[in-house]
Parts: sequence; C-alpha cells; structure tokens
Amino acid sequence: MLRLLLLIIPFLFSFSASIAQENKVYTVDSIQKLDEVIIKANTILGNKYVAQNRTGASYYLSTAELNDFEYSDINRALKAVPGVNFYEEDGFGLRPNISLRGTSPQRSSKITLMEDGVLIAPAPYSSPAAYYFPSVARMEAIEILKGSSQVQYGPFTTGGVINMISTSIPEEKIKAQFQSSYGSYNSSQIYTTLGQSSENFGYVLEYLSMNSDGFKSLNQKDNTGFDITDLMGKIRIKSSRDANTPQFIEFKYHLFDELSNETYLGITEQDFEKTPFLRYAASQQDEMDAKQTQLMLTHSINITPRFTIVTNGYKNIFSRNWYKLNNVVIEDVSRSLDAILNRPAENLDFLNVIKGSVNSEKDALVLRANNRIYTAMGLQTKVDIHWYGSSGGFHDIEVGVRYHYDEEDRFQWEDGYQIQNAAMALSSQGAKGAKGNRISSATAIATYVLYKYKFNNITFTPGLRMESIDLKRIDYGSSNPDRSAPNNNLRENDITAFIPGVGFNYTYSNQVSFFGGIHKGFS
Repeated sequence: MLRLLLLIIPFLFSFSASIAQENKVYTVDSIQKLDEVIIKANTILGNKYVAQNRTGASYYLSTAELNDFEYSDINRALKAVPGVNFYEEDGFGLRPNISLRGTSPQRSSKITLMEDGVLIAPAPYSSPAAYYFPSVARMEAIEILKGSSQVQYGPFTTGGVINMISTSIPEEKIKAQFQSSYGSYNSSQIYTTLGQSSENFGYVLEYLSMNSDGFKSLNQKDNTGFDITDLMGKIRIKSSRDANTPQFIEFKYHLFDELSNETYLGITEQDFEKTPFLRYAASQQDEMDAKQTQLMLTHSINITPRFTIVTNGYKNIFSRNWYKLNNVVIEDVSRSLDAILNRPAENLDFLNVIKGSVNSEKDALVLRANNRIYTAMGLQTKVDIHWYGSSGGFHDIEVGVRYHYDEEDRFQWEDGYQIQNAAMALSSQGAKGAKGNRISSATAIATYVLYKYKFNNITFTPGLRMESIDLKRIDYGSSNPDRSAPNNNLRENDITAFIPGVGFNYTYSNQVSFFGGIHKGFS
C-alpha cells in the first residue's frame, strides 16, 4: 500500500525541470550538409545525419524518438528499426533475443553489444550470451549498424552492432528530471536524474526503479514479475574553452540489481490453448538473481581541431544465479523438460508432477543453481585525423586498437525438491560445484584502420580489422570445489582473423541515398 501511495502522488504530478541562466535552446534532429567529422567519445554515429550518410545500413534512435513512448522494453524500442528481428521470452524484455542480418537471436549472442562505446555483454569473447542487457529506460539514444559494414566494431561483424548511449552530463548549469508511472499487474517505474555543468566540471546522477508482479498465473506464488534497480553517476573534468589542446576526462559508475521470478519451464500446447499465461507448480522456486557493476574512464583530447584521440578504460563485473527446474526424476528415471512438454502423453506421470496435481517422492524435482560470475575489462584507443585535399575532397583516417580480457566462472550445483499438495519443499542439497566448476577466458587484441574519402555526394570507405583471440578453459571437476586438486582439464585455442571491407554511399538528396559494399564477416 505504501509503494502504491508513493507512486500515485508523482504519477499525478510528473515533471521535468531545467534551470539555467542562459536562454533555453531547443534542438531537433536535422539533416544538414556536413563534411567534417564530429568525434564523440562514446558514440558510433552521434546523430541522424551520420546514420543516413554512412556506407552501410545504420539507424539512430534519438532522444526525441525514445521519449515519444518512454519504452522500458528494448524489444518495443527496436520494433521501429528496419532489419532488426527478435523473439519474445519473458514479455518484459529482460533478456532480449535480437537478430541482425539473419544471425541467431538466441541471447543476442551473435551481435556486438555496447554501452557508451565499450563492450557490455557479460563476457563478449568467451561467453557472449547476453544474460544482462542495459535498461533502455535510462538511455538517451540507441545506435544500430546492420550487416558486416562496421570494421571499427567487433568481435562479431556479420550481424552488426547495437550501442546504447546512457544519459549524458547536461550542458545546462543545472538540470533535474523526475518521472513515474503505474500500470497493470502492479507495474511501476520511477526515474530521476540530476546534473549540472560549469566550464571545467560537470556531473550527472541517475536512479531508475522498475518492478512488476507479472502477468502469469501461478497459484503457489502471487509474484511472477521482477524488481530492477539501476544507479548511475558520471563526473567530468575538462579544460577551459580557450585551451590550446581541449581535453576532458570522464568517470562513469553504474550499478544494476535484478531479482526476477523467471523460469525456463513452459507448458504443453493443450494448456497453452486454454490458459496461455499459466505457469506450472514446479516453477514456483525459479528465480534469477543478477547484479552488474561497470567502471569506465574516458579521456578525449583534440591535439588540433582535426586530430583527436579518445581512450576508454573499462571493467564490467556481472554475477547471476538463475535457480530453476532442470529435470524430473521418478523411480530413478530422468526426463528433460523438453521431453515432458513435447510428448506429454508418453510422460504423463512426469507432467503430473510438474503440474503439482500429484504428490512426488523426494528429489523428484531437480533444480540447478546456474551460478556464474563474469568479468570483462579492457583498454581501447582510437585516433582520428581528417583534412581537405587540394581537389576539394574530404579525407578521414581512423585507427583503433583494443586490449580486452574476459572470463566466465561457473560454479553450479543441483538441489532436490519434493512436491506435496502443489507446494515444493527442499529434500536434499547438492554439492557446490558438482554441476559445473570451470573458468572459460579470452584474451583479445583487436585493431582496425578505416579510411573515408568524400567528394561532393560520393563517399568511399575501405577498411581492415584484425582480431587475435586466445581462448582458455580450465575444468576443475565436480569433486574439486576449492579448486586445489592438480591435473585439471585445460583446453586452449587461438584465432587470428583479418576482416577487410569496402563501402560506398551516394547521396542523391536529403531523402534518397544509395549505398553498398563488399565485406568479410566474422562471428
């Protein structure tokens, strides 16, 4: 009741305030004829003009477009983008399954995911499945490059790249915003941000809370929804306006916490036709507990007006334990969930157990703790030089290099449950590490060079990317929980790939352009 009252008051009075001594300046996205490159530290496009004049399929979802609907589900936001496909899973977009250019959408693992220009998937090289995805409700723009036309961004270049741009430090002397909403299924959202800037210093603080009781029916549990909290802060120190070499340094801290009552357990086709939002009793203990922390340091310096260096250092730590039903055992016979649901007539006894319509023996329901910790860190630098030639053509060379390390640490176990009168009770605890005790890691060096030549309405961009990846996996075994025993199973592999590409763009008018290219993809 208290949460409802706290939400209703701001819901009736939602405001956005900006206080500044200067006169208000209103800007809109526009297509202008620009030749020079505008380098932004943490974006890949920066505006709609760049997106529409790039030698490849790209799209820029601006702040105005995101504000039109105030989506909290990334799937809803990306519906407006041609060539982006996805399939639903939980109905809230917590773990989206996105496909670009026909890649597999499973956990968005075949596309390059970034936030503010750095890799954001839990372990982009060693375990790229996106069990964490940035909350779109706190983003001010989304950039999408489709196909293999982006030699600047990897490791996956076949499908494309999505870059989420988080709330930036405001240019105003002080800016505050507060929004709240309340809707069906006791769903609520609170968003607030505060920031200000002076000539040499700026900051922004952001808070986002989203929760819902869920829309699925589970008699043994009222809440099938989620609770998410996002905290983000940025601090920037920059040189004076009249400095000979303008530069700034910016620090970002982000904290994410999720507790969701999500399950992998589906229902039979017959039950789906009658009650599509039904959940079976055996999913009442299923829960995802996830936390993510990001530290990021950005430095940008303009050596000359046409010579810029941008450097990012980053570290992401993501931990999650998805505790969920794995299989069913009756009289020492085990059945997978897929087998039970796809062939219910053959597995009626197992189906009745997961429905809770019969009482089971001890340890009939096997729940696995998919407990994993991901670490990703790196240092990347890009250098951009551009100039005009004697014939009037515009030249731009961008060179980038990134050192990256990531790992996935699996430490999983299984517990046994008994179901009585449709209520689950723990009957045995499994040994920690018995169902997954290994570390998979990757060390990668990526470099690229991209040259752009523009003359009148024609743009030509050849480029080359190189990925050098060392992969390692150490399996400590199911009976070595402290990882002290010798003779662990070690696997190693290394990959080096050269990824060339060339593209062109011809701008006929502000409304019509033609582009194409030949690129080698890597996935």
